[in-house]
Order: sequence, then structure tokens, then C-alpha cells
Amino acid sequence: MRTAGELAESIPSFDDDTTPLARAAQHSVMARTGGLHRGSPVPRPDATRVFVVANQKGGVGKTTSAVNVAAGLAQLGQRVLVIDLDPQGNASTALSVEHHRGVPSTYDMLVDGVPLTDVVSTCAEVANLWAVPATIDLAGAEIELVSVVARESRLQKALAGHPWIGSAAEAGEERFDYVFVDCPPSLGLLTLNALVAGREMFIPIQAEYYALEGLGQLLETVEMVRQHLNPALTVSTILLTMYDARTRLAAGVSEEVRSHFGDQVLATAVPRSVRVSEAPSYGQTVMTYDPASAGALSYLEAAREIARKGAPR
Repeated sequence: MRTAGELAESIPSFDDDTTPLARAAQHSVMARTGGLHRGSPVPRPDATRVFVVANQKGGVGKTTSAVNVAAGLAQLGQRVLVIDLDPQGNASTALSVEHHRGVPSTYDMLVDGVPLTDVVSTCAEVANLWAVPATIDLAGAEIELVSVVARESRLQKALAGHPWIGSAAEAGEERFDYVFVDCPPSLGLLTLNALVAGREMFIPIQAEYYALEGLGQLLETVEMVRQHLNPALTVSTILLTMYDARTRLAAGVSEEVRSHFGDQVLATAVPRSVRVSEAPSYGQTVMTYDPASAGALSYLEAAREIARKGAPR
């Protein structure tokens, strides 16, 4: 009787990679083990790029996009900091960073002037990713900051004082390559602090009509900030989220946004995905929760596109 080894040797070998199922399985395994991320490295920017992730329209995927693009960039070898400026603390939840009362947070940094270095936490799920959590105390920050001198530039001052933020010559190899400031869904004092501190605007837009209505008001605010407080601020990145290719509405919104903003709109659009919505309930981004899902791969491609595109001149 032939042994299993002898039988295996007698069977002609064939390439499993030729079958669609085998290719899909290989793709999934590579994604889950990090193979996809290692295969295509992206260059580090010459200086820290500070993104303001804002849209006063709620439910457009603002926080989701901020944390997943940040995690995607970290998986691509970049050093990334996420600053949670939303009292709801959703970005902190997705990054599995403690944000209960008493934890050093953005409130302490903005209101009490605590240095940024003292409120930064590491993200255990993703290497090269750090976060500044937001606690419920931040809800009262806008009222407490009203009487503070230069209240709109508190975040700018905090960023300027961190040794890892700046150019390669100033901050060295340990510098943060990207800083993402996740703003609340409003145009109040917290968002104004972010607009004054940032250099680039990252605007997620849901592929639905209502999402376009508030965009004009946001751009008016950005222009006002540019004229009076931060001339360097520019809208560099627009990302279409919750895109449903089956509907004419999504295609129409996409066409309108791309015709108006041109190269500012990323070629990648993030589809609707249950996995993206599920991830925060497990204290994760979709990049670690299900790295082979359509949502994770889209955010990874968006991150790669941002890195390759580079900072605006």
C-alpha cells in the first residue's frame, strides 16, 4: 500500500494561484498578516503634515475616516498622531485609548496649558500610531476658553511646543509624519482652534445630497480663517465616504464634487461597509478589525494616495 507521501509525490503539481478562490484567499491572508502593507512603502514627508478633519454635517464618516486613514498611514510605515478634539471621544474609542474622566486629555492641553507631550498615549493595536484622547470635560471647554487670551490659538501653541513636530532638520527621525485633528461636528471654538493650528483640511463627504449643503458654510469659515488667522490653511484632501456605486445619486454627487474640486478629491472612494461600522465596538479601527474587508482596503489606498500626493506647494 502506498503511503500518503508517495501518493502526494505522484500527483502532478498545479498552481493554486490560478483559481479566483485561491487568489482571494491569498489576498486575505496577506492583508491580515501585513503583507499588503509591506509590499508598497511610501516616502516620509520632509516635515510634519497637520490635517484638520472637519465637517459640521454629522454622520459623514469624519471620525471614521480620521482614525482609519491614520491607521493606514501607520501601517505604511509613517509615524502618526491623532488628536481627538470631539467631546464624544469616538476617535479615542476606535483607537482603544482610555478616555474616562481623570485621563490626561485634550481638555488639559487646551484649558490648563498642559504640554502636548504629557497627554499623548500610544495605540496598542497599531505600531507607529499615537493619540491624544478626549474626555467629557472637553464639552465645557468652549465656555471656559471664552475669557482666555488668544483662545483660538491654544492648539497651535501646543503643537509648536512638541519636539516631534516640525521639519526633518528640527525634529529628526523621531518626528511625527502626520497629525490628524478630529473635530466635533460644529464650527465652534474647538474647530476654530484646529483650523488655526492646521495646514491642510481633510473633508470627508458622504455621497448624498444633504452632505453637499453644509460644505459651502464650511468653506466660508475656512476662507475667513485664512484671511484673519491662518493664511497657510488650504483644502488639500476631500474623501467621498459611504459610496454606493449602485445608485445614481452617489454617482451624481461624486461627479459634482470632482468637477468643482478637481485634484483635491481622492480617486479612492470608501464604500458602505458593515465591517467599518462594527470595528469601533471592539475598540479597533477596521484596519485591524478586518484588514481584508473592502472598507479597510479602501482606507489603506486613500492613505497611500495622500502620502504619494504630498503636501500642497
